[in-house]
Amino acid sequence: MLPEPNDSELNRWTIGAIAILAYCLANLLHEGLGHGGACLLMGVHAKVLNAIFLEWDSSSVPAFARRIIAAGGGVINLLTGMIALAIVRWARPRADALGYFLWLFATVSLLMAFGYLLFSGVSGIGDWIMVFGGLAPKVVVRSGLTLVGAILYFVVTPRLVVPPFRAFLNGSRAHELQIRRLLRFPYVVGGITFLAAGALNPLGFKLLMISAASAALGGTSFLAWCKIPEHPGSSDQSPETALVLRAQGGWIAAGAVMLVVFIGILGPGIVLQH
Repeated sequence: MLPEPNDSELNRWTIGAIAILAYCLANLLHEGLGHGGACLLMGVHAKVLNAIFLEWDSSSVPAFARRIIAAGGGVINLLTGMIALAIVRWARPRADALGYFLWLFATVSLLMAFGYLLFSGVSGIGDWIMVFGGLAPKVVVRSGLTLVGAILYFVVTPRLVVPPFRAFLNGSRAHELQIRRLLRFPYVVGGITFLAAGALNPLGFKLLMISAASAALGGTSFLAWCKIPEHPGSSDQSPETALVLRAQGGWIAAGAVMLVVFIGILGPGIVLQH
């Protein structure tokens, strides 16, 4: 039997820091590079960059440009998530903090991209309603978004992210400890981080629930409920690939800096100049 990971081998501080970095980076890319980059491409002025939203000048913006800007966040999450996942698969994966960060970042990014489709379809609000609204009857748009989002989230996502994650496990009797520490714990840390930043947004409680809570608690809920069946003796589970994450000062410091920036600076928002 392979050795069981103990508490020091799956250090909460290191995992928490990696979760903060993965969650915050995925959302900053969504808002800044996705929506912000689309604004730049369309010649539209972005006015405020916040941890959970990007405010832009929608006056005199043609419908086509509005649709491109609205789609930008999800498209960037999809692209960056797939790139990170490809690196993880190419590395088979790296059984270290960097490999785990890339996997978690890829997973959070893809969950945001796919989950937002489902959220828009069910709720009738959000980016993808802005993208497809007016192109067909509302019931058709919402039904289509719900169906596509559900397939991508519940069927496609597990097939993309579970196999590389399984390679981090060592097949021991501590399987449940690994799952709690590497999947459930990051979900809690990421959710708290988003809610803390969202609570400081200048637009109030409604946006906190629509954006921060839906993205962190709903969009990445896959991490909270997904099942990773234990298969002792699997070729993916070996001492060479089993993940060990001891206390690592560099990751913890980076996570602390990101926490300050994401909550303390971007929580209230940054006014962007022309």
